[in-house]
Amino acid sequence: MSEEDHPPEAPRKPPADFPEQVGRKAARKLKARRNATPGVWFGLGMMGLIGWSVVVPTLLGAALGLWLDRHYPGPRSWTLALLVAGLLLGCFNAWHWVTKEDRAMREEREDKHDEHE
Repeated sequence: MSEEDHPPEAPRKPPADFPEQVGRKAARKLKARRNATPGVWFGLGMMGLIGWSVVVPTLLGAALGLWLDRHYPGPRSWTLALLVAGLLLGCFNAWHWVTKEDRAMREEREDKHDEHE
């Protein structure tokens, strides 16, 4: 008998609890994603993000200061002043990122603790 001689199979009906199974699996996957332990790459990425949040304003301040010193020379150095201002702004920016991430991690831990009780 060839494949052409076989009658086509009737489509199978999913089991009655199929939507529940899909819902449970989706919930399990979402929970696993939320509760994933940050790895080495996450830490390196966070260090890079914090580093760039300090470096970019510092370099922009220095560049603007150099431009101002060339075009509007004066008794004080714009380069030094704006370099320090950029550094302070970058440090504040990094502090903001770290505080935000710390708060999110604490809330996540509290949520986990509440789920287990």
